[in-house]
Amino acid sequence: MYCANESRYGQMKYNYCGKSGLRLPEISLGLWQNFGDAADYDEMKDIILTAFDMGITHFDLANNYGPAPGAAEINFGKIFKENLKPYRDELIISTKAGYEMWQGPYGGRGGSRKYLMASLDQSLKRMGLEYVDIFYHHCMDLETPLEETALCLSDIVRQGKSLYAGISNYDGNHMHKMHHLAEDYRIPFIINQNRYSLFDREIEKNGLKEQAVKKGKGIIAFSPLAQGQLSDKYAKGIPENSRLYGKDALQKHVGYNEVRPAQIARLYEIAQGRGQTLSQLAIQWLVQDEAVTSVLIGVHSKAQLLENLKALQAQPFTKDELEDIDAVSRLNCKL
Repeated sequence: MYCANESRYGQMKYNYCGKSGLRLPEISLGLWQNFGDAADYDEMKDIILTAFDMGITHFDLANNYGPAPGAAEINFGKIFKENLKPYRDELIISTKAGYEMWQGPYGGRGGSRKYLMASLDQSLKRMGLEYVDIFYHHCMDLETPLEETALCLSDIVRQGKSLYAGISNYDGNHMHKMHHLAEDYRIPFIINQNRYSLFDREIEKNGLKEQAVKKGKGIIAFSPLAQGQLSDKYAKGIPENSRLYGKDALQKHVGYNEVRPAQIARLYEIAQGRGQTLSQLAIQWLVQDEAVTSVLIGVHSKAQLLENLKALQAQPFTKDELEDIDAVSRLNCKL
């Protein structure tokens, strides 16, 4: 029988999510990859329980996390039932709907009331939960009126199926509109989940980060390592066993170009000078940003989880270090 580490809350810091009363750990665990039908159950269990023992209270899922849609929720539900159920009131469990999930017109990408309601009901069954703590609309849907999506989120909260609402992969303009709809419908809309890293600054360009701060919303950043680019193994180029190796389309998608190797090498040099790994530097850069509530990491092993968590133990960046790191990431440095 699993018994949680009694000192699990001793080292983790918990930030308020925007102007809400909910606090999230500085680092949260995402189950996007390595927790589906192709993963080893004992390894998944070890990662999740170790995370909780280390003070990570937030576990993030989505209806389509797999590879087989729903697989990650099924696996998490089993681990929860067998180990974490006594600790339900200490956990923040989130899920999402928005991308393609099942065949036909009601399970494809979108934000309709029909899809979101049905999807959340299915997610709750897969995980064996009565409610989730945060339910996200997973992606913008320009075909469905935003009012319909917002009203659905309101009803989901009123029905007790989720305590809070969030949105993911929105831009600043649509987040601004959702904020005002949430005020009209009295939705506890508290958080934005977006891709954000040293190599992906899109939320700075599209207004999401600025609007989130102005509207008092939290930001949880996923893909902090830019699909693994911000890790030591990329310091000398793309390794043969990596997800980017030999995949030109994927490299283009994540921005790996002729300049990227020099950027990675310089950031690696800075990290080494601080006694850190590159991944720890990349995570700490986000943790130190006051606009970021939590950093959502994805790991494939307990060892990787513990290595990432060491980012919380590092000395704060100096002003000069931040300027150097920022210049490298924005290509404004002399490499």
